[in-house]
Formats: sequence, C-alpha cells, structure tokens
Amino acid sequence: QVQLVESGGGLVQAGGSLRLSCVASGRTFRRYSMAWFRQAPGKEREFVAASSWSNGGTYYADFVKGRFTISIPNAENTVHLQMNSLKPEDTAVYYCAAQYRSLWSPQGEYVAFGQGTQVTVSS
Repeated sequence: QVQLVESGGGLVQAGGSLRLSCVASGRTFRRYSMAWFRQAPGKEREFVAASSWSNGGTYYADFVKGRFTISIPNAENTVHLQMNSLKPEDTAVYYCAAQYRSLWSPQGEYVAFGQGTQVTVSS
C-alpha cells in the first residue's frame, strides 16, 4: 500500500501562488497515477487535477485550467500542484490521491488519500 503526505498549504492573497507537494512512500510510486482533490467547508470533495504515470498525461477540472499545473518530476516520489492566480473560491483542504493504474481514469478507484493541507485565499 502507498502512503501519502501533503505539504505546502497556507494563507495567500488573491492573485498569489502556492505550490503543494505530496510525498509517497510504500509500494513502487511509479505504478500509480496521481490526482489532487479539494474540499471546501460545507461542500463535497471535488476533483482538481490528475496525471498518468505511464505517459505523463495531465487532466484538469475546468475551474483550474490555465491556473494550476500538476507535475511528477522524474526520480522523485512526489507529485506537485502549482497553483497560480489563486481566487478566494479556491479556499479548501487539498488532498492528493493515488490510483493503481498506468493511465488515470475518472472512474478509477483511489487506493490512498493523504491527510490534506489547508489552502486559504484572502480577498
């Protein structure tokens, strides 16, 4: 099983940037496709971005396209989420998650979630 730990959250003004990181340990990281989710107070958890480990393909929710970038650097058991042009509505707890698949699927099962990191964007 893979274990995930997020970091990098914090308080930032609207228009600012943050970079989230998620470190994986346990089973071979390169066998997992990775994703980021977020959950705001009183709302359901929603998909933000994902990356397939086999071909590096990336996928984004419409509300973050052009602002957020997911990346998995070679030789690192880490997935990053670079968040630019942040808006107050991006305020949420952000979670990384792992799918034991070579190609990410929106219907695929997630085998692990991290504990989350808080992102707060002030107006």
